[in-house]
This record gives sequence, C-alpha cells and structure tokens, in this order.
Amino acid sequence: MEQPVNQSRKAIAIFLLITLCISSIYYFLIIHTGKLGSGFGLYVAGIMWAPALSAFATCRIMKRNIADLGWSWKNPRYMLWAYLVPLIYSLIAYLILWVAGWGGFYNTDTVKQIGTSFGWAGLPDGVVMALYFIFTGLIGMVGSTAHGLGEEIGWRGFLVPEVYKISNYTKTSLFVGFVWALWHVPILVFADYNSGTPAWYGFSCFGVMVISISFIFTWFRLKSGNLWTAAILHASHNLFIQSIFTPLTVYNSKTKYYIDEFGVVLAVVAVIAAIYFWTRRKELPQPGFVEVAAA
Repeated sequence: MEQPVNQSRKAIAIFLLITLCISSIYYFLIIHTGKLGSGFGLYVAGIMWAPALSAFATCRIMKRNIADLGWSWKNPRYMLWAYLVPLIYSLIAYLILWVAGWGGFYNTDTVKQIGTSFGWAGLPDGVVMALYFIFTGLIGMVGSTAHGLGEEIGWRGFLVPEVYKISNYTKTSLFVGFVWALWHVPILVFADYNSGTPAWYGFSCFGVMVISISFIFTWFRLKSGNLWTAAILHASHNLFIQSIFTPLTVYNSKTKYYIDEFGVVLAVVAVIAAIYFWTRRKELPQPGFVEVAAA
C-alpha cells in the first residue's frame, strides 16, 4: 500500500499540474488581448476557477471525497473575522499612503461617478462615500466571494490541508504562498495586471504581499476547519482594495509605487500581519490532524 506521505505528494503534484494546464488556457486568452478585463471579465472568472476544477479533478483521480474540502459552516466567528481582517490591514495601508502624501484622499471624480450611478448626486460627498462603503462592503461581497471561491476551493480547500499533512504551518504557508504568487506571474508580466510600475517592482511587492497574506489565509483555514473563511478573506481583500480604497485615491507621480497590491505599502503591512498570525501558530491543530481537511 502506498504510504500516506507519498499519497499526499502525488496528490499535490497532480493538483499543481492540472491547475497549470487549465490556467494556461486563460493565460493565453488574457495575454493575447493584453487586458485583464478582456472577454467581459469571463477570462478572469475562468482562471480564478481553475484551482477549483483542478481540486475536483484531483479528488476524482485520487479517489478522494469532494466533501472533504471543508464545506461546513462551523465556527462562524472566524468568518466574521475573515471579513474584518482584510478591511483592517488594507485600511491601515491606505491611511499610511494618504497621510504620507504618496496618494491623496479623496478622488472627487470617482465620488461624482458613484453618486450619479447610484442616484445620489445631490448628496454631500461624505454621505455618498459612506453609503457606497456600506453597499459595496455588504452586497458587493456576494459577487466577490463567487470569484474568490474558485481559487480558495483549490488553494485552501485542497492544497493547504494536503501540504499540512506532511509539513508544518510555516512551511505550508510559504509553499502555498509561493505557488499562489507564481500562478499570477504570466498575467502580471505579460498583461495589464499591475499599477504601471516596472514588472520586477510590481511582482516583488505583489509576491511579498501574497506570500504574507498566505500566512493569514492558512491560519484561518486550519483554525476554522472550513474553506469559507478563506473565500471570505479573499473576497474582502479584493473588495476593499480594488473597489473602494484604490478608486478613492488621488494619484500623483509617486502613487503607483505605493498603492494597491503592486505597491510597497500594502506589502509591508501584510508582512506585519503575517508575523502576528505566525506568533499564534501554536493555536492550530497538529499537522496531519484529520479535522483540518474534514467537512
């Protein structure tokens, strides 16, 4: 009988290979147009669901139960914190950005567009921003979670528990973080998934940020025992950064080097957040603990 360690290594290899194969289809389509938003956003939706399809296929090949990916809604308090944590670290990053003068708050043109779109044109800017924050932060989570769930079924539903069976929290977070970062390279380097800085700079900041938040995502996945915390983390991260804080920022000549997922500020804040969760690693179940991957 094949040893459990070898089974896990085989499952990881199969998952990564299938993910690469499926993702390559969308890499080609996005790179061909050069734009992340091409295909009315369907290419992005497709590539974000590549890890999920790979997880399902790997479970089928390895004769695993898809129910073991962590679908249960147990430990709901961690889901609330999964929503709040990205809001906290992204808000800190953007407050630093605005106070330091690397970008300004707030973009009046963006607020005007929001007011017109929602029918709030006659309201004060502060009220428009507050209402937009509430609507986007709550209702917008539905669509954001639908996209992020595709990645998280693969990365945290399948890959994290599988790696954790044969490793520890630190190595699992690093390994999955590196894979997650490298998976973005083709569209970051060869398409417009960046903020306009040199590719090496954008990827360096993005890579540090992704590997750092991998420590957060892994911690929540292992602590809660379900993949929904990771899906909520992913959705919240994308939503507050891409739909709220970045659009509300006024750009100057330095902003692109500091803002968003490709700037240095969020990367540094993410490292600090990762260190905090790393100090709490002893709260997690021991590697190989069955409930890590159980529903």
